[in-house]
Amino acid sequence: MLIDFFTTLRKAAIPVTLQELLVLIEALQSHLAFGDLNDFYTLARVCLIKDEKYFDRYDQAFSSYFKGIEQHALFANDQIPEDWLKAEFLKHLSEEEKAQIEALGGIDKLMKTLQERLNEQTDRHAGGNKWVGTGGTSPFGHSGYNPEGIRIGGQSSHKRAVKVWEKRQFKNLDDQVELGTRNMKVALRKLRQFARTGSAQELDLQDTIKSTADNAGLLDIKMIPERHNAAKVLLFLDIGGSMDPYIHLCEQLFSAARTEFKHLEYFYFHNCIYEKLWKDNQRRFSETLSTLDVINSYGSDYKVIFIGDAAMSPYELFSRYGSVEHMNEEIGEVWLQRVLDMWEKAIWLNPTPESYWQYTNTTQAIRKQFDGHMYPLTLAGLNEAISYLSK
Repeated sequence: MLIDFFTTLRKAAIPVTLQELLVLIEALQSHLAFGDLNDFYTLARVCLIKDEKYFDRYDQAFSSYFKGIEQHALFANDQIPEDWLKAEFLKHLSEEEKAQIEALGGIDKLMKTLQERLNEQTDRHAGGNKWVGTGGTSPFGHSGYNPEGIRIGGQSSHKRAVKVWEKRQFKNLDDQVELGTRNMKVALRKLRQFARTGSAQELDLQDTIKSTADNAGLLDIKMIPERHNAAKVLLFLDIGGSMDPYIHLCEQLFSAARTEFKHLEYFYFHNCIYEKLWKDNQRRFSETLSTLDVINSYGSDYKVIFIGDAAMSPYELFSRYGSVEHMNEEIGEVWLQRVLDMWEKAIWLNPTPESYWQYTNTTQAIRKQFDGHMYPLTLAGLNEAISYLSK
């Protein structure tokens, strides 16, 4: 069984190895999980999955593989593991739900009725109030309504099932989906560059032990400066217009970046940078910053991240006076190049799906100008972008 399960994970493009499978087998032999599918789910994930971006794929593969086993056990006449199911259901009941179950005869009666229905039923059923199926008021099935039901497969409609099967808890961690603040932080951490500067405020335990031993046991406390993330980041954010649908996503990335980086400076622009940037969008016309001042104020050790869809009129990128907001003396392409000439490590994160980039001339041009370092704003794209910046 484990070999087939292992093969299922590999088919789901999860990089599990034979060594990890052997660890799982050893854990099972030690009875770390026994007779409990949820315990096995957790144990197998701990042993086999080493990167949380694969958690959602694991959930889907696990559900796909064990769904057949669950259904085979449920629909066999004499193979329902009643004690196991009963224990599983009771773990997920509130006191109110337990009282409701008891009012109808208790969990034993509920499971006995489920067994009888499965023995009698020979095909799929939708609607109604008795058979195991969908959309009705039977206590068994899914997509219907019953206050003390057992949901088997499908999706919950009323959140009243005693036990929820096939629950996927890590859907937002797949590396092909758009990011949330949590997994943005995980990706951005790869850009960390730790250093110790400032006054000595943190105990150096290893050096203290060594110095105390060298001092014939007389305590010799050693202190070191606090360790902090020394990575420096400049963030340029496109705001307004075609970027409005991505406001929430950009807010999440901005929040994650501010949490992760002590040395973070951010600036706003619209469509393309020109001679002015701003820090407060509500005062974008009255309180601006010179782009040249920004370029000359931050050292070459900063990493530069642009966030924008790169979709605009070609005039805004290639023509003098092409900006939609003011009369720009120099074209946007020139200003972008000044940034690239100043900072060696610069990337462009694009929130629009990568399949759309080919339909916009300016997106293709900016991607080429950034030497191909334009990445989609997905977990896989951000991981690739941060890996480049970290080199």
